[in-house]
Amino acid sequence: MLLEKVNWFEEKISLRRELFSIFLDEQKQSGSLFKAIEIMETALENGHKILVFGNGGSATQSSHLAAELVNKFYFKRKALPALALTSDVANITSIANDSDFRFIFARQLEALGQKGDAVVGITTGGASANVLEAFKAAKAMNLDAIALCGQHTAALEKLGPDVIIAVKSKDTPLIQEVHLFILHTMAEVLEKKFSGGKE
Repeated sequence: MLLEKVNWFEEKISLRRELFSIFLDEQKQSGSLFKAIEIMETALENGHKILVFGNGGSATQSSHLAAELVNKFYFKRKALPALALTSDVANITSIANDSDFRFIFARQLEALGQKGDAVVGITTGGASANVLEAFKAAKAMNLDAIALCGQHTAALEKLGPDVIIAVKSKDTPLIQEVHLFILHTMAEVLEKKFSGGKE
């Protein structure tokens, strides 16, 4: 029984190793992650903010990124302005109740987004209605937009965010694990940029 569990676990580790290897190869070709970080850097350098959103596990990852930027990743430094649009329950429920759930992020972007801000939308399936509506709003407002998704990118590509960072998988937990690595990379690079790399 123990051997079976070890073999199963080894397969899971191997699958993740392979997925990260594929992601690394793609970054060598496209550099989408570092293009996204450059967009975020520009927004912050010019006194603007990062707005992040997603559903379910991606909602908590949105809050996670915002907290890493506002507070700290590795060390104390100047707070960086970031806001997760998943955190205000009154906004989310009132918009969903009075209008439609697919507008919960778009409506907040309309209220809080300003030209020069950067938005980060996270959708493992690549077609979450409320994330797509938010990207439509971002485009209409001329906000720089970054999408994190799984292997399905067609719906996002139609909306034309500035950068799409795709994880070549349709397994939601796997995609989320790579997304967390991506978000941590963003936080680490931005922290070094705006602290001079000093603790």
